[in-house]
Amino acid sequence: MTDSETIARRPRAGTGWPLDALRIELTERVAGEVRFDSGSRATYSTDASNYRAVPIGVVVPRTPEDAATAIGICSSHDVPVVSRGGGTSLAGQSCNTAVVIDWSKYCTRVVSVDREAGTVVIEPGIALDRLNSELAETGLMVGPKPSTHVSCTLGGMIGNNSCGSTAQAYGKTVDAVRRLEILTYDGFRAWVGPGDTVVTDDPRAGDLVARLRAIAADYAAEIRAKYPRIPRRVSGYNLDSLLPEYGVDLAGLLVGSESTLVTVLRAEIALVPRPPATALTVLGFDDIYRAADAVPMILAHRPAALEGLDHRLIQLEHTRHLAEPALRQLPDGSAYLMVQFDADNRAEADRRACAMAEELGRRAGADSTMLDDPQREAELWAAREAGLGATAYPPRGAETHEGWEDAAVPPERLGEYLRDFDRLLDRFGYESSSLYGHFGHGCVHTRIPFDLRTAAGIANYRAFAEDSARLVVSYGGSLSGEHGDGQSRGELLPIMFGERLVEAFRQVKSVFDPRNRMNPGKVVDPHRLDQDLRQGSAYRPWEPATHFAFPDDDHRFSVAAARCVGVGKCRGDSGGVMCPSYRATREEEHSTRGRARVLFEMLNGEVITDGWRSTEVRDALDLCLACKGCRSDCPVDVDMATYKAEFLAHHYRWRPRPMAHYSMGWIPLWARLATSAAPVANALTHTRGLRRLVARAGGLDPRRELPRFASARFTETFAGPATAAGTRPTVLLWPDTFTNNFEPDIARAAVQVLDAAGFRVELPPRTVCCGLTWISTGQLATAERVLARTLRILEPQLRAGTPIVVLEPSCAAVFRADLPELLDGDEDAHRLAAQTHTLAEMLTRHAPEWAPPTVGAATMVQPHCHQHAVLGYDRDRALLRDTGAQVDVLDAGCCGLAGNFGFERGHYDVSVACAEDALLPALGGRAPGTEVLADGFSCRTQIRQLAPDARPRHLAELLAAALADPRPR
Repeated sequence: MTDSETIARRPRAGTGWPLDALRIELTERVAGEVRFDSGSRATYSTDASNYRAVPIGVVVPRTPEDAATAIGICSSHDVPVVSRGGGTSLAGQSCNTAVVIDWSKYCTRVVSVDREAGTVVIEPGIALDRLNSELAETGLMVGPKPSTHVSCTLGGMIGNNSCGSTAQAYGKTVDAVRRLEILTYDGFRAWVGPGDTVVTDDPRAGDLVARLRAIAADYAAEIRAKYPRIPRRVSGYNLDSLLPEYGVDLAGLLVGSESTLVTVLRAEIALVPRPPATALTVLGFDDIYRAADAVPMILAHRPAALEGLDHRLIQLEHTRHLAEPALRQLPDGSAYLMVQFDADNRAEADRRACAMAEELGRRAGADSTMLDDPQREAELWAAREAGLGATAYPPRGAETHEGWEDAAVPPERLGEYLRDFDRLLDRFGYESSSLYGHFGHGCVHTRIPFDLRTAAGIANYRAFAEDSARLVVSYGGSLSGEHGDGQSRGELLPIMFGERLVEAFRQVKSVFDPRNRMNPGKVVDPHRLDQDLRQGSAYRPWEPATHFAFPDDDHRFSVAAARCVGVGKCRGDSGGVMCPSYRATREEEHSTRGRARVLFEMLNGEVITDGWRSTEVRDALDLCLACKGCRSDCPVDVDMATYKAEFLAHHYRWRPRPMAHYSMGWIPLWARLATSAAPVANALTHTRGLRRLVARAGGLDPRRELPRFASARFTETFAGPATAAGTRPTVLLWPDTFTNNFEPDIARAAVQVLDAAGFRVELPPRTVCCGLTWISTGQLATAERVLARTLRILEPQLRAGTPIVVLEPSCAAVFRADLPELLDGDEDAHRLAAQTHTLAEMLTRHAPEWAPPTVGAATMVQPHCHQHAVLGYDRDRALLRDTGAQVDVLDAGCCGLAGNFGFERGHYDVSVACAEDALLPALGGRAPGTEVLADGFSCRTQIRQLAPDARPRHLAELLAAALADPRPR
């Protein structure tokens, strides 16, 4: 019996392997984290591909040596392993029924930097953006930059031979790798690099090198004949790295092997100088084919990047309001090429860009625009990099999938290929959501509306993939231009390379992994491309009744939970709001993506079997701050705050809840009662011994100081409008719980400002509430009743179209987003959403000629997460600039308090860690005299407790103070 036959007869991992013994030994001997629970296995069940494979277990090593120990134990138990970095693979290569080694939490160290040699030695779990940030002071960086640079790890880039837009100038990852420290499944460990020398004490090195030399000699003719000489050949093993004319390089052979041959423990990477100056020019063409035809002309000018994108991608970006200012600067056309030039100075970069644009205008009729604002350039690059997410869910069409998103052809033949590819799409009844990609290297990205849920649809997908492979090969191209083969293209490799070279791949595999335990079923002897699909013809998720309507997801929670496409933007270290708990813990389960995977598995019912009662799902959601950052920052608008609220509503139905749900969730009621007896309430919550008792009884962390109640509510002291009639319509000022009961001076300031702008202010006739705290704690039935009552009270204003000014951003966000989805179909709910305004929106939209008072001072702003996600900050920014303030709107992420989250027992450390990530350093570095603005009650509370000298204020207070003191500043 052959090895492959023996392997085929063994049980699939997770069903017949002796897991208890494996788990016990791993736990005893590995210093890192060992997880065989269903929640962890669900979290790692897929990547960014169409495939799903529930792992045996997960090991999170603390050091490379720790990982080596884990692999040795798995080898002794004959259990497969797969290394995983950012988990963003699109071909299925980072999910498998194996033990997953997750490098991304701890193995993120820079071992050494050699500035003179221009190299860095790293551990494989470090993310690209993080590494480049650490290298910033050296003036050096890693050359290749995939679009997932915020989350992709260097180990993953090595596994996939990643490229990105900068590969035009710096090549693929294989061109940047100098040496690799490797470990085979059978324990062979060595440093390999240029040449065929192997640095190790292991006596097996000589045999390994000899066998590889023999393979190279036996297949040299086929390698020379079959390997396309194009910039983006990523498919197959790099057998060309074994040929003398390409410089024999064992490290180069292993780059792009997708964890199927070895485990990379450390790597030495060549660095490149950061370009001193860049110039970005955008060319407009009538269609994407003419844009592709122009590529050879542009290449003659030696650009540093040359990216293509068609009108459909731009339309989708417009639909999602991504990079609107930059997109408005695009030249005339229906397809575009982004051309970047790097130079030693800006004048030279501009000169080269202008020369190129002039020639393309003359010879190809291209319109052009040069972007000279770094912010606009960054926005346009962000729009291009968001292509995968922006095209996943077209607003008028079926969801799209990867599966043929990565082919590459000779750049000079790209136009011809795209025309033939479009005809192929038509023949199979598909319409691509967009065509875009690295046109300077002939690499095309797209997502296609494959039907992966019916047998006929899957058969059509298979036939299309096979014909697409033949088309690419007929052009002398590669099945993959940067995403790798994995499972989606592994089965098609014989079409590209022929059976003889595929046999060479098997022989290389047998040199390093004779037992086929390294990521089996990928590249060599792969599972079928239509096997192990996350959906598939048997896909039938549970469809529970829900409180939220999920209108953008076919009104089905299962569709919402499956929305994540896995690109991992939520795993970034900086920028935006998403995902604060991941940044604090670096735990996949605490990323938006990880939580989405667990919810998907809950509805799938195979790994997580107890539905709404699941403790695994509860635990995964526990550290979600409900900041809603993912609603805006996620490329596909995953809204984990809403999913969490929905889950909690069902998980605790007819069961006791955590005490914090009663104390913080019902704060509108308790605040109303406490304000009536403020001295007593404040004594109870601020006297040391009593404070601890109150905290314990309420499920709160005793380290967290509770806010002080006001001596009188704003609604009790409001005397009515200052003038008999304003020059503008009446506005209703919303007396939210936090402003009304804790900081009524903010509401008084807002009245002064609105009165000065000519508005007549009125209040609701009775106590009202937006239901926010009940929503965030998942008490949705109560929230629905509260909101229904609010709509009844506001009925006259809603029918009259009265603008409603809401000072607390989280309450405004409820009206704009949560309310219409909770009370779907209620016209008054939609009226309230449309009539809700922030103070800045009211002043800039409805009093555009009103001149705000002069502030003049430097102003540092911490926007509330819900405002960032739902409302936006553009109006506030414009208003502040009109006051003469020097505005610094922080990109510091969530403050960490997030309503009830930071008060609850068990959350304090994560809450503080979120603030320490960027907000507190920014506050600590502000110039003397800088005003600190934070409209969110949570943000102000967190800042006061952790940076008491900052003294944050609401926008209304800043404007009212300037009105009261109109002296020039």
